[in-house]
Amino acid sequence: MNTLLPVTPQLGVVVVLLALAGAGVAAVGRLGHSTAILTASLRAAVQLSAVSLIIVWAISHLPAATGFLLLMYGVAAFTAGRRIARGRTAWWAALPIAAGVVPVLVLMLGARVMPVTGMVLIPVTGILLGGCLTATSLAGRRALDALEQRRGEVEAALSLGFSQRDAAMEICRTSAAQALIPALDQTRTVGLVTLPGAFVGMMIAGSDPVHAGVVQVAVLVALLAAESVAVMVTIELAARGRFSR
Repeated sequence: MNTLLPVTPQLGVVVVLLALAGAGVAAVGRLGHSTAILTASLRAAVQLSAVSLIIVWAISHLPAATGFLLLMYGVAAFTAGRRIARGRTAWWAALPIAAGVVPVLVLMLGARVMPVTGMVLIPVTGILLGGCLTATSLAGRRALDALEQRRGEVEAALSLGFSQRDAAMEICRTSAAQALIPALDQTRTVGLVTLPGAFVGMMIAGSDPVHAGVVQVAVLVALLAAESVAVMVTIELAARGRFSR
C-alpha cells in the first residue's frame, strides 16, 4: 500500500522528539506556549487514534456521518469562541463558522459536484470547518484588540455622529480582515510552495495529477469563500458588541 510516511517505531520516536524540540524552543525563546505545544501534540495523537477507529464506521453510514459532522462543528465553535471571548458570548463564534461552511456545502451538494456520502462529506466539511475556525479566531481576536487599543478613536467617531456599530466597524474592519491572509497565501502559492493534503492524498491513492489538481483547486476556492464569509460575520458581531472579554 502506498503511504506518505511509513508507520514505524522510528516515526513515533521522531514525532516525540519534534514535540519536545518545539516545546523546548518555545521555552528558551519565552514564547509562552511550551506546555501548549506538548498538550496539543498529545491531544492530536489521542484524538486521531480515536477518530481513526470511529471514522471507518461513520463514513459508511450517512446518519453517523451527519452526527460526526455536528460534533466537529461543535468543537470548532467552542475552540474559536474560547479564543475570542469569555462566558456565554463565546458561543457567538458558532454563527460565523456556520455562515461560512453551510452555504458552500449547499452549493456544492446542490450542483451535484460533491456526492452525498460520508467518505466525501467528512473530509471536505472538516477542511472547511478548520479554515473557518482559524479565520474566525483570528478575526475576532484582531477586532477586539483593535477596539480595545483604539478606544479613543471609537469615541471620537461617536462624537461625530457615527452609530456604535459604524464607529466600531471603521476601527476594527481593516485589522480583522487580515485573518484572510493565511488562506490567500496558501491559495496563491499552492503547487509552488505547498502541496495540500487533498492533492497529495489523491495522488497516493492513484488518481491522475490533473484530476487531483482540479479537486484541490475546488477545495481551496471553496475554503476562501467560506473563510471570507466567516471573517465578515465575525467582524460584524465584534462591531455590534456580541463578544466580551
